[in-house]
Amino acid sequence: MRNKEISEKFYLIAQLLSLTDENPFKIRAYEKAAQVIESLPQAIEDIAEDFNKLSSIPGVGKSIAEKIVEYLTTGKIQRLEELKLKFSEGVFEMLKIPGLGPKRVRILYEKMGIKDINTLKEYARRNALRNLPGFGEKVEKNILEGIELLSSSQQRILLFDAIKNVEKILYEMKKNKEIIYIDPCGSLRRKKETVADIDILCCVTKGKERYVIDKFTKLSMVKKVLACGETKGSILTDDNLQVDLRVVSKEVYGAALQYFTGSKQHNIHLREIANKKGFTISEYGIFKIGQKEKPIGGKAEKEIYEILGLQYIEPELREDRGEIEYAQRNELPKLLELKDIKGDTHIHSKYSDGANSIDEIVEYAEQLGYEWIIVCDHSQSLKVAGGVEIRDLYKKIDEIKSLNKKNKIKILCGQEVDILSDGKLDYPNEILKELDFVIAAIHTGFKQSEEQITERILKAMDNKYVHSISHPTGRLLNKRSAYKINISKIIEQAGKNAVMLEINAFPERLDLDDVNSKYAKEHNVVLSIGTDAHHISQMDYMFLGVYVARRGWLEKDNVVNTMSYKDLVKFLKQRR
Repeated sequence: MRNKEISEKFYLIAQLLSLTDENPFKIRAYEKAAQVIESLPQAIEDIAEDFNKLSSIPGVGKSIAEKIVEYLTTGKIQRLEELKLKFSEGVFEMLKIPGLGPKRVRILYEKMGIKDINTLKEYARRNALRNLPGFGEKVEKNILEGIELLSSSQQRILLFDAIKNVEKILYEMKKNKEIIYIDPCGSLRRKKETVADIDILCCVTKGKERYVIDKFTKLSMVKKVLACGETKGSILTDDNLQVDLRVVSKEVYGAALQYFTGSKQHNIHLREIANKKGFTISEYGIFKIGQKEKPIGGKAEKEIYEILGLQYIEPELREDRGEIEYAQRNELPKLLELKDIKGDTHIHSKYSDGANSIDEIVEYAEQLGYEWIIVCDHSQSLKVAGGVEIRDLYKKIDEIKSLNKKNKIKILCGQEVDILSDGKLDYPNEILKELDFVIAAIHTGFKQSEEQITERILKAMDNKYVHSISHPTGRLLNKRSAYKINISKIIEQAGKNAVMLEINAFPERLDLDDVNSKYAKEHNVVLSIGTDAHHISQMDYMFLGVYVARRGWLEKDNVVNTMSYKDLVKFLKQRR
């Protein structure tokens, strides 16, 4: 899929247009197109085979569609090439500096002739920028820090790691009795799969704002203090993660929480609706246009949506992917919750490369309040992961039957069966039919072509003993890209064959992702959420799978994990 590649081109066009006198609406159109293309579950090159279908995508239109076809045909977009000629390569790098933005880059370029980061750094060190309009000493300092952060920046961190970081911070900050409310915002609150930095919002006892900021900048995990003002503090943690804390008054906490949660596109769309209704929205509340002295709402977040005539939109949905239109019609889905989960579909035991016995897994599942679990070990060909030979598989089946006679929690005997390079499965059908649950997976042959890998999975889904496909794209976040696969074709075929697809909740996988999970729902595919736990503690990863499901608009009925044991067994037998 070339979706990300093409979306990045349109994001760059929007940024470069921001350095010119171009109409803001045109800039917004390119940004919107980039976002839409990035979020498409289908491969853009497949859609582009039908120009009418391509141009009818909301946010694309004829002009953008022509540029997509141009890029797919020639490898270039003429409009982008023309814009590139107007600016040096160094300007593109300047646009990457955190917090600088196109407006300031334009001032630097036009007023000072600064065309690269090294020159910018030199000017900032000589205090030669502070007299520029909209700059000042503080901005000058921020530029230097931004350049430093850019040069030493790490990859976006996993959602799981971001959550763990923020939990430590909130635990320490909540010891201060001056804090009334405190919440993470931004992409972390929206539960995006990776996070660049962390935004935290809080309100405190009046007059204690600076005191709380000081406490924040003195936390044990602070590596460097980036800013320490009256109402905002910014730190760099030991993990090189930037964390910003903002303090707002109790009266506008809800408005600020909504604003700083984002996403940017969601908030832009909300403001457009507000303006049409005679309102304006900011982090300070919602106001009637022309009456900014006193907000008519904003103490609670829900007020913003209520005043605009919208159903409350959960943070995970706020990506401008149609949630606002659904909220206008009061048709938003009732999203899956962790409390709805009755079992885990993918746990490894000592039979392959897991650390725990099935007995130990059952005991931990009881602590989690589960009704059932499915123990899925690796199949025989995956020697590196202790793949289970057929003779040992029968032992596993017998052990589970024995345990089910005495345990309250029911165990299903499953296997994560390798899809071999030719699309055949790692066990013969006479073995597969003995299993309660078969989840097929690709663990080898990642370098095969898109056609080969796609065909392997399609062939596996034709086998009536296969219930689900594990981690369907094979990616490892920040480590390994997805293998080449036509995932939309896989999803569509899964819907036709009544085969489930997995949301693998392991922190580095989260695969299927949110976009493809939503597409699966639209094609009547039931999703299974498995932690892929290799140690009982990793069974706690279930919440990450639920977050992906929520971002994918999934409800209880879309996920097999919400079924009772009786209904689950009946459902699995239907496949055969």
